[in-house]
Amino acid sequence: MKNSNLKPAFSMLTAIIVILLMSSVSMYVLNTSASIVKSTTTQYQREQAMLYAKSFTEYAIMAIGANDRNTNCLDDIDTTIGDVNNGGYRINVRVAYIGTNAEVNNCSTARKLYSNVATSSTPISVIIDTYVRYKDADHPEISKAPWITYHRRTLQKI
Repeated sequence: MKNSNLKPAFSMLTAIIVILLMSSVSMYVLNTSASIVKSTTTQYQREQAMLYAKSFTEYAIMAIGANDRNTNCLDDIDTTIGDVNNGGYRINVRVAYIGTNAEVNNCSTARKLYSNVATSSTPISVIIDTYVRYKDADHPEISKAPWITYHRRTLQKI
């Protein structure tokens, strides 16, 4: 009769151990899934920032080529993509010109660099600084999240 009382107790103990093991495995899987989602979101946002920086750098080069430097130099391009306080991007492009005094005379004083090695036959060059700012989408309050900045600097002959 003693053996018949041990069977239900052993079954109950086995069930409790299985439940504890399954809950531990479930917690591990959920924790791993959450960290994978966070790293994927972070990687996605950084890749987007890199692509926006490259695109706006090329856009600035095209805009500089289309702009008449004799009347006015292109200095800044500022824009936003999406709601910047809710997962969007803020993009700022700053342009500095390198050339002889005659070539960059009409450009903003803060944005021109005179070159001693530049001649009238040397093409003018520009330094393009592109800043893409965004907020971490996984932050509990995205509007209060700190800005993350991706910077790209390009030297281009025109």
